[in-house]
Amino acid sequence: MTNKSRLFNKKRLDITINRLCHQLIEKHKNFENTVLIGLQPRGIYFLNRIEKNLNRILGKKIDSGILDTTFYRDDFRSKEIPKAKETLIPFLVDEKKVVIIDDVLFTGRTVRSAMEGIMNFGRPKKVELLVLVDRKYSRDIPVEPTYCGIKINTITSDRVEVNLVEQGFKEDNIWISNE
Repeated sequence: MTNKSRLFNKKRLDITINRLCHQLIEKHKNFENTVLIGLQPRGIYFLNRIEKNLNRILGKKIDSGILDTTFYRDDFRSKEIPKAKETLIPFLVDEKKVVIIDDVLFTGRTVRSAMEGIMNFGRPKKVELLVLVDRKYSRDIPVEPTYCGIKINTITSDRVEVNLVEQGFKEDNIWISNE
């Protein structure tokens, strides 16, 4: 039997994204030396929401990019050859503050891979992590988010589904389910 609970609907998601954007603004003021990097595949949808909201609030465009961590993963050679997605970071990150954006933080391995990948684009002054859902108690790597929409206690068999309209869903919903 599967239990499924909603963590976010559209209204709560909009409120949370607005809060996260204001936290970023509080810490990064004018964003002159800050860039946003969304992680493929699902973090880019969350990045787009954050970026659109920041642009609206600040009245200016924030530098952003997307990163595929496939070739930086620690299990890359142990699996069949994966299908890589696009990486597009049209700037160097030297001496910049980088905010990595992803939808769900689970084991921390994707974030570790992302940090390695970002180093190919320079040496950042600082790296922060913004996630929508932090699945506490499931970390393999000691990584914690700087900004977080919600922290939830999960076990490995739990599944978090982020369903956004940009991904083709009828409405925004974030679910947690277990089997």
